Parts: sequence; structure tokens; C-alpha cells
Amino acid sequence: MNVVFLSQRVPHPPDRGDRISTFHLLRHFRESGARVRVGCLAEDDRDLEAVAAVRSLVAEICAPRIRRRRRKIACLRGLLTGDPLTLPYFDHPELHAAVDRWTSADPPDLVFVYSSGMARYVMARHDLVRVMHFAELDSDKWRQYAANAGPAGRFVYAREARRLLAFEREIARTFAASLVVSEVEKELFRQHIPDVTPIVLPNGVDVDHFRSQGDARREPYTVIFTGVMDYEPNVDGVCWFAHRCWPGIRRRFPDARFLIVGNRPTARVRRLDGTAGITVTGWVEETPSWFDRASVAVAPLRLARGLQNKVLEAMSMGLPVVATPQAARGLGPIGSDVLLVEADAPAIEARVAQLLAAPRTARMIGERAARFVRERFRWEAVFARLDALLAELGVPVPGGTERRA
Repeated sequence: MNVVFLSQRVPHPPDRGDRISTFHLLRHFRESGARVRVGCLAEDDRDLEAVAAVRSLVAEICAPRIRRRRRKIACLRGLLTGDPLTLPYFDHPELHAAVDRWTSADPPDLVFVYSSGMARYVMARHDLVRVMHFAELDSDKWRQYAANAGPAGRFVYAREARRLLAFEREIARTFAASLVVSEVEKELFRQHIPDVTPIVLPNGVDVDHFRSQGDARREPYTVIFTGVMDYEPNVDGVCWFAHRCWPGIRRRFPDARFLIVGNRPTARVRRLDGTAGITVTGWVEETPSWFDRASVAVAPLRLARGLQNKVLEAMSMGLPVVATPQAARGLGPIGSDVLLVEADAPAIEARVAQLLAAPRTARMIGERAARFVRERFRWEAVFARLDALLAELGVPVPGGTERRA
């Protein structure tokens, strides 16, 4: 199978939500024997190092370097053109030239696009089998931002939500298939794009990597949050938890610690470091060893939907997770003996304190959570769903066997 794989970020290393998905999807194509060409954008020097790692695995990769500040300024062009403001951020002439060459000189069996911002590179290629992995509708994220912003921000974010939804509708109506990560996202998708039925392809978990090594390093009063810390929903959630929930927990457990583990912490997050038992780590090589230090994980997201990798990974590590409804929604109906969902600060504070006070109960919930993830969210099951979809589209499925068109 010949694949062109487009993602907004370099699909390596798997250290944040979108990179986790693209890394494992790319690995599946590659290990199945597909010839893969990758188009993406490099945002910093670490991304350039990651490009070298990806290059050794694929036939070709084009990953032009971009500068975040310049890209954000370029996004203002959308005010003049009427386009969504986010699209110019992902627009690069070098990548356009590469994709044009790949799709014209040696047309692929499949163009797999992750994130709506990358769809523009192949919007005109109706002759190709194009699959769009939305994960979730980005336009709804901007709608949520608008609902929580001041007057100026509300205008800009609401405009972006409308314009980006119009673009997402065009993608959904012209691509061969649209993928989302959960039944909740599927329902939201149908509300906004009722004439297209998306296919649910959930995120997976590398359950062998995210497996607890036991309680030898467990700290009895330690709470953990993991995630990229320049992503606004993570920043908002962590700061809200630190200011609204953490003080009460510390009054009850003076030795309690809160670990904020993730790359690129903003100034707002860094200011929490060293206060009231809070540690902001910045970049770490891997998170499992940090999970094994904690007794409870939290996902206090207020601006989120989709299927949260941070929740699945903490559960796979055998930790009890206290999450907001927004962070838990992508999992669908789930019992309180597996995931603890609380809607407001007093309830989250009380639930975390309850778990810290009852370590045996916390461990039992964590063990059930780990079994739940292993049964339902292994990557192998995700890949089987993807292969079945490709077969239905008439694409030569990974492994080299061609199935029904």
C-alpha cells in the first residue's frame, strides 16, 4: 500500500495527544509493509530531531520549520480573506510542493489526513481516496473558548468557530471517510454536519508501556496531572485545580504533593512551581515512572471534549482518576468504580481527599481502571477497525492483501 500521511505536527515522539495518535497510526502503516510519505510541520529544534527519527522509518518526509510567532501573525490574513484564522498557520509552500509531487508523480492508494488544518493540501484531489481523522471538531473548541472569553475574544473565537465549521463541513462532504474518537464526538458531529455519518476510531493505549511497576516508589499523598502545558485547556484546568481544589487538600494533608508533568509550561503554570507542594516538571523523557510515584491522577479540564489520552494512560497505570465531565465524556457511560467524575471544585477536592485517605480503596479502583483500558483500548483493536474501513474503501489493506472494493 502506498500512503501519503499528513499531520500538523511531527508524529514523534508520542508525548502529547495528537502525536500519540499519529505516531501509532504511522507505525501501524509502516509495520504492515506500506510505503509511507509523511508531510508535517516542525515547530522547534526538538521537532527537527524527531524528523530524523521518522525519516529512518518512512520512504520520505517533508517537515518544513515554522516559527510560531510569525505563523500567528500570518493567521491574521484570514480577516482579509474570510478564511478561518487557523488555516494559514499550517500553510507552507514547501509542503504544498511536496504533496503535489507525491500525489501526481506517484499517486497513493490512500491519503490519510490527521487534523482539519492539513486538509487544504489535498482539497482539490477528488480523484484520490482521502480519509480525514478529525479526532474531534476543532470548531467546537473555538465555540467553547468564545463562551468563556471577554467581549473581544468572544467575537474572534465565535467567528473562528463559524468559519472553521464551514471548512470542516466541506471536508466531511468531499472526503471518502471522516473519523472521530468517540460516540460522543460522533453525535456532536451529526448535530453540526447532519448529512455525513462519521466513523468512530478511538484512541488507543500502549498498555505494555503504560503498565505500573508496582508500589515501591508510590508516594502516599501525591496527585499527578500529565499533559502538554502550553495547551490552553490543560493550562486552564491545572490552574483552576491548583487555586480552587488544592488548598483544601493541603489543609487536610499538609504533606500532599501535586505533580504537573508536561512539556512547555507557560508562565502561568510555572508560577505554581514550588508553592504549596506543587512541582512543575517541564519536559520529561517519559511519564510512566512519574505515574508510579502518585496515588491519584486528576483531569480537571473545563475546556475539553474528545477521548483524553491523559485519562486513559493514568488508568492504564492503575491509578484512580478524578475527572471533570468534560474530560470523561469521550469514554461514554462508565461506572464510578472505574472512573470518578465530579463536576465542581468542592466535589473534586472531596473526592481526591477521600482517595488519599483510603489508599486501599484507591488501589482497588486503579486496578479496575487498568483492566478496563486493557480490555477496550489496546491499539491492536484500533488497527483492526482501521483495516476494516480501508478494505471497505477498496484500499489495499496493510499486509499487502487487497480486499473488496
